[in-house]
Amino acid sequence: MKGTVFPATSSGEQDEEGAPLVPPATEEIAEEGGAPPCKDGDAPVARLPTGWSLSSLGTVLRTRGVGSVMVGLVLLALLLGARRWIDLDASSLLGNTVSIGAGQRRRHHSNSTAPPVPIAFTCGNQTSPQQSKCPAPPAPPLPAGGPAPSCPDYFRYIHDDLRPWRDAGITREAVERARRHAYFRLVVVGERAYVETYQRAYQTRDVFTQWGILQLIRRYPGRVPDLDIMFACDDPGQVRAADFPTPSEAPPVFRYCKDASTLDVVFPDWSFWGWPEVGIRPWTQMLEEVRQENERVRWPERQPYAFWKGNPEGYRIRHELLRCNLSNGQEWNARVFTQNWNHAIQNGFKDSRIPKQCIYRYKVYVEGNAWSVSEKYILACDSPVLFITTPFQDILSRGLIAGKHYWPINREHVCKSIKFAVDWGNEHPTQVRLIGEQGSRFVREEMSMDYIYDYMLHLLTEYAKLLRYKPTVPEKAVEICTESMACPAQGLHRDCMMDSMERHVASFEPCTLPPPFTPEEAKEIADREKEVLRNVENMEG
Repeated sequence: MKGTVFPATSSGEQDEEGAPLVPPATEEIAEEGGAPPCKDGDAPVARLPTGWSLSSLGTVLRTRGVGSVMVGLVLLALLLGARRWIDLDASSLLGNTVSIGAGQRRRHHSNSTAPPVPIAFTCGNQTSPQQSKCPAPPAPPLPAGGPAPSCPDYFRYIHDDLRPWRDAGITREAVERARRHAYFRLVVVGERAYVETYQRAYQTRDVFTQWGILQLIRRYPGRVPDLDIMFACDDPGQVRAADFPTPSEAPPVFRYCKDASTLDVVFPDWSFWGWPEVGIRPWTQMLEEVRQENERVRWPERQPYAFWKGNPEGYRIRHELLRCNLSNGQEWNARVFTQNWNHAIQNGFKDSRIPKQCIYRYKVYVEGNAWSVSEKYILACDSPVLFITTPFQDILSRGLIAGKHYWPINREHVCKSIKFAVDWGNEHPTQVRLIGEQGSRFVREEMSMDYIYDYMLHLLTEYAKLLRYKPTVPEKAVEICTESMACPAQGLHRDCMMDSMERHVASFEPCTLPPPFTPEEAKEIADREKEVLRNVENMEG
Protein backbone atom coordinates (compact mmCIF):
# COMPACT_ATOMS: atom_id res chain seq x y z
CA MET A 1 0.00 0.00 0.00
CA LYS A 2 1.50 3.31 -1.04
CA GLY A 3 0.24 5.15 1.99
CA THR A 4 2.37 3.12 4.38
CA VAL A 5 5.71 2.89 2.60
CA PHE A 6 8.37 4.37 4.87
CA PRO A 7 11.31 5.65 2.85
CA ALA A 8 14.80 5.00 4.07
CA THR A 9 15.70 8.56 3.14
CA SER A 10 13.82 11.81 3.39
CA SER A 11 12.93 12.26 -0.24
CA GLY A 12 14.50 9.36 -2.07
CA GLU A 13 17.53 11.49 -2.97
CA GLN A 14 20.93 11.08 -1.34
CA ASP A 15 24.25 12.87 -1.36
CA GLU A 16 27.49 11.08 -2.15
CA GLU A 17 27.73 9.88 1.48
CA GLY A 18 24.22 8.45 1.54
CA ALA A 19 22.70 11.16 3.75
CA PRO A 20 19.24 12.37 2.75
CA LEU A 21 19.16 15.68 0.99
CA VAL A 22 16.81 18.19 2.62
CA PRO A 23 15.18 20.43 0.03
CA PRO A 24 14.40 24.07 0.96
CA ALA A 25 10.67 23.41 0.92
CA THR A 26 10.96 21.31 4.05
CA GLU A 27 13.51 23.14 6.15
CA GLU A 28 11.13 24.15 8.88
CA ILE A 29 12.40 21.72 11.50
CA ALA A 30 15.89 23.16 11.14
CA GLU A 31 15.32 25.68 13.89
CA GLU A 32 14.68 23.06 16.49
CA GLY A 33 16.46 19.93 15.37
CA GLY A 34 15.65 16.47 16.61
CA ALA A 35 14.90 14.50 19.73
CA PRO A 36 15.38 11.00 21.12
CA PRO A 37 13.07 8.14 20.14
CA CYS A 38 9.42 8.37 21.02
CA LYS A 39 8.26 6.98 24.32
CA ASP A 40 5.10 6.97 26.34
CA GLY A 41 3.74 10.11 27.94
CA ASP A 42 0.45 11.41 29.20
CA ALA A 43 -1.36 14.29 27.56
CA PRO A 44 -1.58 17.39 29.76
CA VAL A 45 -5.01 18.50 30.89
CA ALA A 46 -6.14 21.22 28.50
CA ARG A 47 -7.01 24.54 30.06
CA LEU A 48 -7.92 27.74 28.30
CA PRO A 49 -7.08 31.28 29.39
CA THR A 50 -9.67 34.01 29.44
CA GLY A 51 -11.70 33.90 26.24
CA TRP A 52 -10.95 36.23 23.37
CA SER A 53 -12.20 36.75 19.84
CA LEU A 54 -10.38 37.40 16.60
CA SER A 55 -11.75 38.32 13.25
CA SER A 56 -11.20 37.06 9.79
CA LEU A 57 -9.77 40.50 9.09
CA GLY A 58 -6.59 39.16 10.63
CA THR A 59 -6.24 37.32 7.35
CA VAL A 60 -6.45 40.56 5.40
CA LEU A 61 -3.97 42.29 7.66
CA ARG A 62 -1.40 39.60 7.02
CA THR A 63 -1.15 40.73 3.41
CA ARG A 64 0.40 43.91 4.79
CA GLY A 65 3.17 41.84 6.36
CA VAL A 66 1.87 41.99 9.91
CA GLY A 67 1.94 38.23 10.36
CA SER A 68 -0.02 36.89 13.25
CA VAL A 69 -0.27 40.19 15.14
CA MET A 70 -3.54 40.04 17.08
CA VAL A 71 -5.22 41.95 19.82
CA GLY A 72 -2.78 41.39 22.66
CA LEU A 73 -1.02 44.75 22.29
CA VAL A 74 -4.22 46.72 22.61
CA LEU A 75 -2.98 48.09 25.90
CA LEU A 76 0.00 49.54 24.12
CA ALA A 77 -2.28 51.47 21.83
CA LEU A 78 -3.75 53.10 24.91
CA LEU A 79 -0.76 53.53 27.18
CA LEU A 80 2.39 53.80 25.11
CA GLY A 81 4.16 56.99 24.15
CA ALA A 82 5.86 57.52 20.85
CA ARG A 83 9.25 56.08 21.79
CA ARG A 84 9.23 53.60 24.67
CA TRP A 85 7.05 51.75 27.12
CA ILE A 86 6.60 53.23 30.53
CA ASP A 87 7.23 50.91 33.47
CA LEU A 88 4.20 48.65 33.89
CA ASP A 89 3.72 45.63 36.06
CA ALA A 90 2.84 42.36 34.37
CA SER A 91 -0.82 42.50 35.31
CA SER A 92 -1.18 45.88 33.62
CA LEU A 93 0.61 44.71 30.51
CA LEU A 94 -1.59 41.67 29.88
CA GLY A 95 -4.59 41.93 32.15
CA ASN A 96 -6.33 44.73 30.29
CA THR A 97 -6.20 43.14 26.85
CA VAL A 98 -9.53 43.90 25.21
CA SER A 99 -11.40 40.81 24.10
CA ILE A 100 -14.69 40.40 22.30
CA GLY A 101 -16.89 37.90 24.06
CA ALA A 102 -14.45 37.31 26.90
CA GLY A 103 -15.52 34.49 29.18
CA GLN A 104 -14.32 32.33 32.03
CA ARG A 105 -11.34 30.03 31.75
CA ARG A 106 -12.49 26.84 30.07
CA ARG A 107 -11.46 23.25 30.56
CA HIS A 108 -11.70 20.49 28.00
CA HIS A 109 -13.84 17.53 28.99
CA SER A 110 -10.83 15.26 28.86
CA ASN A 111 -11.03 15.39 32.64
CA SER A 112 -14.19 13.27 32.51
CA THR A 113 -14.52 10.74 35.32
CA ALA A 114 -16.26 8.19 33.11
CA PRO A 115 -14.29 4.93 32.83
CA PRO A 116 -12.22 4.75 29.63
CA VAL A 117 -13.25 2.24 26.97
CA PRO A 118 -10.15 0.55 25.52
CA ILE A 119 -9.74 0.01 21.78
CA ALA A 120 -8.33 -3.29 20.61
CA PHE A 121 -5.10 -3.29 18.64
CA THR A 122 -3.19 -6.31 17.39
CA CYS A 123 -0.96 -7.09 14.47
CA GLY A 124 -1.88 -10.78 14.63
CA ASN A 125 0.47 -13.63 13.71
CA GLN A 126 0.59 -13.07 9.99
CA THR A 127 3.80 -14.08 8.28
CA SER A 128 3.62 -10.78 6.42
CA PRO A 129 2.63 -7.77 8.54
CA GLN A 130 1.39 -6.00 5.43
CA GLN A 131 -1.55 -8.42 5.48
CA SER A 132 -2.93 -6.95 8.72
CA LYS A 133 -6.67 -6.65 8.24
CA CYS A 134 -8.66 -3.58 9.18
CA PRO A 135 -11.13 -4.33 11.98
CA ALA A 136 -14.55 -2.79 12.35
CA PRO A 137 -14.59 0.66 13.98
CA PRO A 138 -15.04 0.66 17.76
CA ALA A 139 -18.55 1.06 19.11
CA PRO A 140 -19.63 4.61 19.97
CA PRO A 141 -19.72 5.37 23.70
CA LEU A 142 -22.83 6.22 25.64
CA PRO A 143 -23.70 9.92 25.46
CA ALA A 144 -21.68 11.96 27.96
CA GLY A 145 -23.62 14.00 30.46
CA GLY A 146 -23.42 17.76 30.80
CA PRO A 147 -22.80 20.48 28.23
CA ALA A 148 -19.47 20.57 26.42
CA PRO A 149 -17.31 23.69 26.84
CA SER A 150 -16.86 26.12 24.00
CA CYS A 151 -13.84 25.56 21.78
CA PRO A 152 -11.06 28.17 21.67
CA ASP A 153 -11.80 31.09 19.39
CA TYR A 154 -9.29 30.04 16.74
CA PHE A 155 -11.81 27.33 15.85
CA ARG A 156 -13.90 30.14 14.34
CA TYR A 157 -11.53 30.17 11.37
CA ILE A 158 -13.12 26.88 10.32
CA HIS A 159 -16.09 28.95 9.16
CA ASP A 160 -13.77 31.32 7.28
CA ASP A 161 -11.94 28.52 5.49
CA LEU A 162 -15.19 26.92 4.32
CA ARG A 163 -16.98 30.17 3.46
CA PRO A 164 -16.36 29.93 -0.34
CA TRP A 165 -18.68 26.90 -0.50
CA ARG A 166 -21.12 27.85 2.25
CA ASP A 167 -24.01 28.74 -0.07
CA ALA A 168 -23.52 26.61 -3.18
CA GLY A 169 -22.00 23.57 -1.50
CA ILE A 170 -19.22 21.31 -2.81
CA THR A 171 -19.82 19.14 -5.86
CA ARG A 172 -17.94 16.03 -6.90
CA GLU A 173 -16.65 18.00 -9.89
CA ALA A 174 -15.13 20.65 -7.60
CA VAL A 175 -13.36 17.97 -5.59
CA GLU A 176 -12.07 16.34 -8.78
CA ARG A 177 -10.62 19.69 -9.89
CA ALA A 178 -8.50 19.68 -6.73
CA ARG A 179 -6.64 16.61 -7.91
CA ARG A 180 -3.86 18.57 -9.63
CA HIS A 181 -2.92 20.06 -6.26
CA ALA A 182 -3.32 16.90 -4.17
CA TYR A 183 -0.83 14.34 -2.97
CA PHE A 184 -3.57 11.98 -1.91
CA ARG A 185 -7.33 11.62 -1.78
CA LEU A 186 -8.85 10.38 1.45
CA VAL A 187 -12.37 9.01 1.54
CA VAL A 188 -14.25 7.93 4.65
CA VAL A 189 -17.32 5.75 4.17
CA GLY A 190 -18.99 4.21 7.20
CA GLU A 191 -16.00 5.19 9.37
CA ARG A 192 -13.63 3.16 7.21
CA ALA A 193 -10.87 5.17 5.51
CA TYR A 194 -9.52 4.74 1.99
CA VAL A 195 -6.59 6.49 0.31
CA GLU A 196 -5.71 6.98 -3.33
CA THR A 197 -2.13 8.26 -3.67
CA TYR A 198 -1.30 10.64 -6.52
CA GLN A 199 2.29 11.60 -5.73
CA ARG A 200 4.82 10.87 -3.05
CA ALA A 201 5.03 13.44 -0.27
CA TYR A 202 8.31 14.57 1.23
CA GLN A 203 9.42 12.13 3.92
CA THR A 204 6.24 10.86 5.64
CA ARG A 205 4.08 13.97 5.72
CA ASP A 206 1.25 12.10 4.02
CA VAL A 207 1.61 9.00 6.19
CA PHE A 208 1.37 10.84 9.51
CA THR A 209 -1.42 13.09 8.26
CA GLN A 210 -3.43 9.99 7.39
CA TRP A 211 -2.43 8.44 10.71
CA GLY A 212 -3.84 11.46 12.55
CA ILE A 213 -7.21 11.09 10.82
CA LEU A 214 -7.29 7.39 11.70
CA GLN A 215 -6.68 8.25 15.35
CA LEU A 216 -9.53 10.75 15.19
CA ILE A 217 -11.85 7.94 14.06
CA ARG A 218 -10.66 5.78 16.96
CA ARG A 219 -11.05 8.59 19.46
CA TYR A 220 -14.54 9.66 18.38
CA PRO A 221 -16.25 6.58 16.88
CA GLY A 222 -19.64 7.28 15.38
CA ARG A 223 -18.85 10.97 14.89
CA VAL A 224 -16.59 11.21 11.82
CA PRO A 225 -18.91 11.63 8.80
CA ASP A 226 -18.49 10.27 5.30
CA LEU A 227 -15.82 12.37 3.59
CA ASP A 228 -14.06 12.97 0.30
CA ILE A 229 -11.05 15.26 0.63
CA MET A 230 -8.05 16.16 -1.49
CA PHE A 231 -4.91 16.82 0.55
CA ALA A 232 -1.79 18.73 -0.51
CA CYS A 233 1.37 18.02 1.51
CA ASP A 234 3.53 20.87 0.21
CA ASP A 235 3.88 24.22 1.90
CA PRO A 236 2.39 27.43 0.41
CA GLY A 237 -1.28 27.71 -0.49
CA GLN A 238 -1.98 27.19 -4.20
CA VAL A 239 -5.68 27.89 -4.76
CA ARG A 240 -5.64 31.60 -5.62
CA ALA A 241 -8.81 33.47 -4.80
CA ALA A 242 -8.19 35.81 -7.75
CA ASP A 243 -8.60 32.86 -10.13
CA PHE A 244 -12.17 32.22 -8.97
CA PRO A 245 -14.55 35.19 -9.24
CA THR A 246 -17.21 32.75 -8.11
CA PRO A 247 -15.60 31.33 -4.94
CA SER A 248 -17.73 28.18 -4.88
CA GLU A 249 -16.05 27.09 -8.14
CA ALA A 250 -12.69 26.88 -6.39
CA PRO A 251 -11.45 23.34 -5.70
CA PRO A 252 -11.38 22.57 -1.95
CA VAL A 253 -7.79 21.65 -1.09
CA PHE A 254 -6.68 20.72 2.43
CA ARG A 255 -3.14 21.70 3.43
CA TYR A 256 -1.08 22.85 6.40
CA CYS A 257 -1.09 26.61 5.79
CA LYS A 258 -2.36 29.41 3.58
CA ASP A 259 -2.18 33.18 3.16
CA ALA A 260 -4.72 35.91 2.57
CA SER A 261 -4.67 35.41 -1.21
CA THR A 262 -5.49 31.69 -1.18
CA LEU A 263 -8.58 29.59 -0.49
CA ASP A 264 -6.88 26.46 0.83
CA VAL A 265 -8.41 24.78 3.89
CA VAL A 266 -6.01 24.72 6.85
CA PHE A 267 -5.45 21.40 8.66
CA PRO A 268 -3.10 20.46 11.55
CA ASP A 269 0.33 19.44 10.29
CA TRP A 270 1.67 15.89 10.40
CA SER A 271 4.27 16.52 13.12
CA PHE A 272 1.64 16.53 15.89
CA TRP A 273 1.93 12.72 15.59
CA GLY A 274 5.71 12.74 15.21
CA TRP A 275 8.38 13.39 12.60
CA PRO A 276 10.62 10.33 12.79
CA GLU A 277 13.01 11.33 10.00
CA VAL A 278 14.40 14.09 12.22
CA GLY A 279 13.75 12.45 15.58
CA ILE A 280 10.74 14.58 16.48
CA ARG A 281 8.49 12.86 18.99
CA PRO A 282 4.69 13.20 19.06
CA TRP A 283 3.50 16.55 20.38
CA THR A 284 2.41 15.38 23.83
CA GLN A 285 5.71 13.67 24.57
CA MET A 286 7.74 16.57 23.20
CA LEU A 287 5.83 19.05 25.37
CA GLU A 288 6.68 17.05 28.48
CA GLU A 289 10.37 16.94 27.64
CA VAL A 290 10.43 20.70 26.97
CA ARG A 291 8.61 21.30 30.26
CA GLN A 292 11.31 19.43 32.13
CA GLU A 293 14.00 21.49 30.43
CA ASN A 294 12.15 24.71 31.27
CA GLU A 295 12.30 23.73 34.93
CA ARG A 296 15.96 22.78 34.72
CA VAL A 297 17.04 26.14 33.27
CA ARG A 298 14.85 28.94 34.58
CA TRP A 299 14.37 32.06 32.52
CA PRO A 300 16.61 34.44 34.57
CA GLU A 301 19.54 32.03 34.17
CA ARG A 302 19.20 31.79 30.39
CA GLN A 303 21.50 33.59 27.98
CA PRO A 304 20.14 37.14 27.42
CA TYR A 305 20.00 36.93 23.63
CA ALA A 306 17.61 35.98 20.83
CA PHE A 307 18.30 32.50 19.41
CA TRP A 308 17.56 30.91 16.06
CA LYS A 309 19.03 27.91 14.29
CA GLY A 310 17.99 26.73 10.86
CA ASN A 311 18.56 26.40 7.16
CA PRO A 312 18.68 29.84 5.47
CA GLU A 313 19.29 28.66 1.91
CA GLY A 314 16.77 30.01 -0.56
CA TYR A 315 14.98 32.37 1.83
CA ARG A 316 15.69 36.09 1.75
CA ILE A 317 14.17 36.76 5.16
CA ARG A 318 16.42 34.16 6.75
CA HIS A 319 19.50 35.65 5.16
CA GLU A 320 18.40 38.96 6.63
CA LEU A 321 18.25 37.27 10.02
CA LEU A 322 21.80 35.93 9.64
CA ARG A 323 23.02 39.52 9.44
CA CYS A 324 21.86 40.04 13.02
CA ASN A 325 24.81 38.11 14.41
CA LEU A 326 27.55 40.07 16.14
CA SER A 327 29.67 41.52 13.33
CA ASN A 328 31.98 44.50 12.78
CA GLY A 329 31.52 45.46 16.40
CA GLN A 330 27.73 45.77 16.04
CA GLU A 331 25.73 43.92 18.70
CA TRP A 332 22.20 43.08 17.61
CA ASN A 333 21.43 40.87 20.62
CA ALA A 334 20.96 37.82 18.39
CA ARG A 335 22.71 34.46 18.24
CA VAL A 336 21.87 32.94 14.88
CA PHE A 337 23.21 29.59 13.66
CA THR A 338 23.08 27.74 10.35
CA GLN A 339 21.95 24.13 10.55
CA ASN A 340 24.07 21.62 8.61
CA TRP A 341 21.50 18.92 8.00
CA ASN A 342 23.86 16.26 6.75
CA HIS A 343 25.98 16.63 9.87
CA ALA A 344 22.90 16.72 12.11
CA ILE A 345 21.55 13.49 10.62
CA GLN A 346 24.89 11.71 10.91
CA ASN A 347 25.33 12.53 14.59
CA GLY A 348 21.74 11.72 15.49
CA PHE A 349 20.70 15.35 16.09
CA LYS A 350 22.70 15.44 19.32
CA ASP A 351 23.49 19.11 18.80
CA SER A 352 19.99 20.06 17.70
CA ARG A 353 17.60 18.61 20.24
CA ILE A 354 14.56 20.82 20.77
CA PRO A 355 14.53 20.94 24.59
CA LYS A 356 18.24 21.71 24.82
CA GLN A 357 17.67 24.89 22.82
CA CYS A 358 15.57 26.39 25.62
CA ILE A 359 18.67 28.02 27.11
CA TYR A 360 18.17 31.50 25.63
CA ARG A 361 15.87 34.15 27.04
CA TYR A 362 14.40 34.86 23.61
CA LYS A 363 13.61 32.63 20.65
CA VAL A 364 13.13 33.85 17.07
CA TYR A 365 10.45 32.51 14.75
CA VAL A 366 10.90 33.12 11.03
CA GLU A 367 9.10 31.67 8.03
CA GLY A 368 10.80 29.48 5.46
CA ASN A 369 9.13 28.32 2.27
CA ALA A 370 5.89 29.10 4.09
CA TRP A 371 4.91 28.62 7.73
CA SER A 372 7.40 26.57 9.76
CA VAL A 373 6.70 23.48 11.86
CA SER A 374 9.22 24.88 14.36
CA GLU A 375 6.64 27.47 15.47
CA LYS A 376 5.00 25.37 18.19
CA TYR A 377 8.29 24.04 19.54
CA ILE A 378 9.75 27.55 19.76
CA LEU A 379 6.72 28.81 21.66
CA ALA A 380 6.88 25.94 24.18
CA CYS A 381 10.20 27.07 25.71
CA ASP A 382 8.81 29.69 28.14
CA SER A 383 11.12 32.19 26.44
CA PRO A 384 9.41 35.15 24.74
CA VAL A 385 9.18 34.49 21.02
CA LEU A 386 10.30 37.28 18.70
CA PHE A 387 7.91 36.55 15.85
CA ILE A 388 9.04 37.97 12.49
CA THR A 389 5.83 39.07 10.83
CA THR A 390 4.67 36.76 8.06
CA PRO A 391 1.75 36.40 5.65
CA PHE A 392 1.46 32.65 6.27
CA GLN A 393 -1.18 31.20 8.58
CA ASP A 394 -1.56 27.82 10.20
CA ILE A 395 -4.03 26.83 12.90
CA LEU A 396 -1.59 27.94 15.61
CA SER A 397 -0.57 31.36 14.33
CA ARG A 398 -4.20 32.37 13.82
CA GLY A 399 -4.77 32.00 17.55
CA LEU A 400 -1.79 34.02 18.78
CA ILE A 401 -2.09 37.49 20.28
CA ALA A 402 0.85 39.88 19.91
CA GLY A 403 2.13 41.19 23.20
CA LYS A 404 0.45 38.35 25.07
CA HIS A 405 1.85 35.28 23.34
CA TYR A 406 4.78 36.77 21.39
CA TRP A 407 6.59 39.98 20.47
CA PRO A 408 6.21 41.08 16.81
CA ILE A 409 9.38 41.78 14.83
CA ASN A 410 9.24 44.05 11.80
CA ARG A 411 10.42 42.13 8.74
CA GLU A 412 11.54 45.36 7.04
CA HIS A 413 14.31 45.95 9.61
CA VAL A 414 14.76 42.65 11.40
CA CYS A 415 18.03 43.33 13.25
CA LYS A 416 16.97 46.71 14.58
CA SER A 417 13.65 45.29 15.73
CA ILE A 418 15.29 42.32 17.48
CA LYS A 419 17.82 44.53 19.25
CA PHE A 420 15.08 46.80 20.58
CA ALA A 421 12.96 43.88 21.77
CA VAL A 422 15.84 42.22 23.63
CA ASP A 423 17.05 45.49 25.16
CA TRP A 424 13.56 46.33 26.33
CA GLY A 425 12.96 42.83 27.64
CA ASN A 426 16.18 42.74 29.62
CA GLU A 427 15.20 46.07 31.19
CA HIS A 428 11.64 44.88 31.92
CA PRO A 429 12.06 41.19 32.86
CA THR A 430 8.73 40.85 34.66
CA GLN A 431 6.66 41.95 31.68
CA VAL A 432 8.61 40.12 29.00
CA ARG A 433 8.91 36.93 31.02
CA LEU A 434 5.14 36.83 31.31
CA ILE A 435 4.86 37.03 27.50
CA GLY A 436 7.02 33.91 27.27
CA GLU A 437 4.92 32.10 29.84
CA GLN A 438 1.66 33.07 28.12
CA GLY A 439 2.92 31.85 24.75
CA SER A 440 4.07 28.57 26.25
CA ARG A 441 0.76 28.12 28.07
CA PHE A 442 -1.14 28.73 24.84
CA VAL A 443 0.57 25.91 22.94
CA ARG A 444 0.33 23.57 25.92
CA GLU A 445 -3.32 24.17 26.68
CA GLU A 446 -5.14 25.59 23.67
CA MET A 447 -3.03 23.50 21.28
CA SER A 448 -3.17 20.31 23.34
CA MET A 449 -3.98 17.13 21.44
CA ASP A 450 -7.49 17.28 22.92
CA TYR A 451 -8.12 20.45 20.94
CA ILE A 452 -6.20 19.32 17.87
CA TYR A 453 -8.55 16.36 17.54
CA ASP A 454 -11.60 18.54 18.23
CA TYR A 455 -10.46 21.00 15.56
CA MET A 456 -10.12 18.16 13.06
CA LEU A 457 -13.53 16.76 13.98
CA HIS A 458 -15.33 20.09 13.63
CA LEU A 459 -13.55 20.97 10.39
CA LEU A 460 -14.32 17.63 8.75
CA THR A 461 -17.90 17.66 10.04
CA GLU A 462 -18.58 21.14 8.69
CA TYR A 463 -16.91 20.22 5.40
CA ALA A 464 -19.02 17.07 5.08
CA LYS A 465 -22.19 19.12 5.52
CA LEU A 466 -21.28 21.02 2.35
CA LEU A 467 -20.86 17.94 0.13
CA ARG A 468 -23.64 17.76 -2.45
CA TYR A 469 -23.03 14.08 -3.19
CA LYS A 470 -22.51 10.85 -1.31
CA PRO A 471 -18.82 9.92 -1.11
CA THR A 472 -17.87 6.59 -2.65
CA VAL A 473 -14.62 4.65 -2.56
CA PRO A 474 -12.40 5.42 -5.60
CA GLU A 475 -11.53 2.43 -7.76
CA LYS A 476 -7.80 2.72 -7.05
CA ALA A 477 -8.09 3.54 -3.36
CA VAL A 478 -6.68 1.26 -0.65
CA GLU A 479 -8.24 0.86 2.79
CA ILE A 480 -6.06 2.09 5.64
CA CYS A 481 -6.44 1.67 9.37
CA THR A 482 -4.31 1.83 12.48
CA GLU A 483 -3.27 -1.81 12.08
CA SER A 484 -2.36 -1.55 8.38
CA MET A 485 -0.12 1.45 9.05
CA ALA A 486 1.48 0.58 12.39
CA CYS A 487 2.07 -3.15 11.95
CA PRO A 488 4.46 -2.91 8.98
CA ALA A 489 6.21 0.21 10.33
CA GLN A 490 9.68 -0.11 11.78
CA GLY A 491 12.09 1.89 13.92
CA LEU A 492 11.14 5.42 14.89
CA HIS A 493 8.19 5.33 12.49
CA ARG A 494 6.60 2.57 14.50
CA ASP A 495 7.63 4.13 17.83
CA CYS A 496 5.91 7.40 16.97
CA MET A 497 2.79 5.61 15.81
CA MET A 498 2.58 3.49 18.92
CA ASP A 499 3.14 6.51 21.16
CA SER A 500 0.52 8.65 19.42
CA MET A 501 -2.06 5.89 19.04
CA GLU A 502 -5.47 6.57 20.59
CA ARG A 503 -6.02 3.61 22.90
CA HIS A 504 -9.37 4.59 24.42
CA VAL A 505 -12.66 5.86 23.09
CA ALA A 506 -13.27 9.40 24.29
CA SER A 507 -15.54 9.38 27.34
CA PHE A 508 -16.45 13.04 26.86
CA GLU A 509 -18.03 15.29 24.27
CA PRO A 510 -15.86 17.38 21.93
CA CYS A 511 -15.87 21.08 22.66
CA THR A 512 -18.64 23.16 21.08
CA LEU A 513 -17.78 24.98 17.87
CA PRO A 514 -18.21 28.76 18.33
CA PRO A 515 -20.01 30.84 15.67
CA PRO A 516 -18.34 32.73 12.80
CA PHE A 517 -16.88 36.18 13.34
CA THR A 518 -19.36 39.00 12.87
CA PRO A 519 -18.64 41.98 10.60
CA GLU A 520 -18.57 44.20 13.69
CA GLU A 521 -15.92 42.03 15.31
CA ALA A 522 -13.91 42.06 12.11
CA LYS A 523 -13.89 45.84 11.90
CA GLU A 524 -13.11 46.33 15.57
CA ILE A 525 -10.17 43.94 15.49
CA ALA A 526 -8.82 45.36 12.23
CA ASP A 527 -8.92 48.94 13.52
CA ARG A 528 -7.29 47.91 16.76
CA GLU A 529 -4.47 46.05 15.05
CA LYS A 530 -3.63 49.01 12.84
CA GLU A 531 -3.22 51.18 15.90
CA VAL A 532 -1.08 48.56 17.62
CA LEU A 533 1.28 48.35 14.66
CA ARG A 534 1.73 52.11 14.59
CA ASN A 535 2.65 52.07 18.28
CA VAL A 536 5.19 49.28 17.82
CA GLU A 537 6.85 51.24 15.02
CA ASN A 538 6.95 54.34 17.18
CA MET A 539 8.47 52.40 20.06
CA GLU A 540 11.38 51.28 17.90
CA GLY A 541 11.94 54.83 16.67
